[in-house]
Amino acid sequence: MNERVTTLWYREPGPWLLMAGPFVVMVASFITLWLAIRSNDGLVSEDYYKTGMAINQTLAESENAKALGISAGIRIKMDSIAIRLAGSAPAFVPPASLRVTVTHPTRAGLDQSQVLLRQNDYYSGKFRLPAAGHWVVLLEDDAGTWRLMGNIILPASGETLLGGETK
Repeated sequence: MNERVTTLWYREPGPWLLMAGPFVVMVASFITLWLAIRSNDGLVSEDYYKTGMAINQTLAESENAKALGISAGIRIKMDSIAIRLAGSAPAFVPPASLRVTVTHPTRAGLDQSQVLLRQNDYYSGKFRLPAAGHWVVLLEDDAGTWRLMGNIILPASGETLLGGETK
């Protein structure tokens, strides 16, 4: 005689294998939810409107520099920076002081900002930059009416020119 043995469903491996997939997905979704709640959304700005308005002002300042035909010759040595500033428009008057911000695209700890005073035809000051690397230089007048931005790759021989475009 053929005797059939019946076992309870929870003692069989088949149902457990079928339930394992959805269970793993549920655990992963709860972990993802927990990470989303606990982490900081660093790219989302709380004051996005104010940030957008600042971008518009920045664009206007850059356009003012173009309209004035401002150009800058920058010399960076081991521990100093010297900037020669000129403008092709008759309305351009060299400011008494110049805000210089030197930033590294990926290493914010190396960023530096200083206000340099005009001495004869140059603005000069102390900057400690590593010997090699890519740097973004931002020049702004003391009144905040124009700004000039450009890239410098160190080591640079001689003078690096920024700007100089006219309408």
